[in-house]
Amino acid sequence: MKAVIIEDEILVASELQSKIASVASDIEVISLLYSLEDAIAWFSHNPQPDLMFMDIQLGDGVSFELMDHVKINCPIIFTTAYDEYAIRAFKVNGVDYLLKPVDETELKKATDKCRALLGNNYSMQANLHQMLYTITHPAKTEYKKKFLICLRNQWIPVSTDDIACFTKDTIHYLYTSKGDRHVIDFTTMEEIEELLDPKKFFRANRQFIINIEAVHGIRLHENQKLTVALRSPLKIELDISREKAPAFKKWFDS
Repeated sequence: MKAVIIEDEILVASELQSKIASVASDIEVISLLYSLEDAIAWFSHNPQPDLMFMDIQLGDGVSFELMDHVKINCPIIFTTAYDEYAIRAFKVNGVDYLLKPVDETELKKATDKCRALLGNNYSMQANLHQMLYTITHPAKTEYKKKFLICLRNQWIPVSTDDIACFTKDTIHYLYTSKGDRHVIDFTTMEEIEELLDPKKFFRANRQFIINIEAVHGIRLHENQKLTVALRSPLKIELDISREKAPAFKKWFDS
C-alpha cells in the first residue's frame, strides 16, 4: 500500500514514517506533506494513495478543508494531539485515530483495520459528511467538576478549578493550587484523564496530569524536551518528552 502523511510538525511526521515502516512493512510512505496548502497541491496533481495519515489541526488550517478542494476516496487514519470531538466522531463513523505520541501497537491495529477496509472496497467519501457534522455539532460532554477527598474523617469536595495537578506515585494524589496534597481513590491515571476537560487538563507524562492555569513557566532543552514549572506555592517541575512537546504546545497555545 502507498500512503501519505499530512503533519505540520516535521519531526513528528518523520517519526511516524519510521513507526509505520516498523509495524507495517507493506506500507510505503510516498510523500510527507507539512501544510494544508501542500496537501491540496499534491492531491491536485497526483493519483490518490491507498491510505492517508492526517493530523487534524495544521499550521495553515484544519485538515478537513482538504475535502473542499479534492475528492478523497481512501481510508484515513487521523492523528491528533487532543481533540475530544474528533475522537468521538471517528468512533461513531468507524474511522481510526491515533493520539500523539503515536503508540506502535495502536498504529498496527489501525493499519490492519485499513487493510481490511480496502479489501471490502471501503469508500471514505461516503462517511465524510456525517463525520464533519458530528465534529461541528458535538454532543455536549459533561466533565467532572469536583473530586472528593478524605480530610479528618470526612469527605470534602475539591473543585477541578482548584486542582493544579494529579500525580501518580505508588498511589494517586491531587495537588490544589494552594499546594495541598490529597490522596484520591482511582486505579489508573487514564481513569482520571477521561473525567477531565482536555482544554483545561493535559497528560504531561505517565506521572502527571496538569491544569493549564497551574503552569508558571516552560523551559525548552536542546533535545526539544520541555520542563514545566507549576505556580507557587507548588515546588513541582515535570518533564515533557520531545515526542509529546508539539502536543503540549498546541494545547497550551489554544
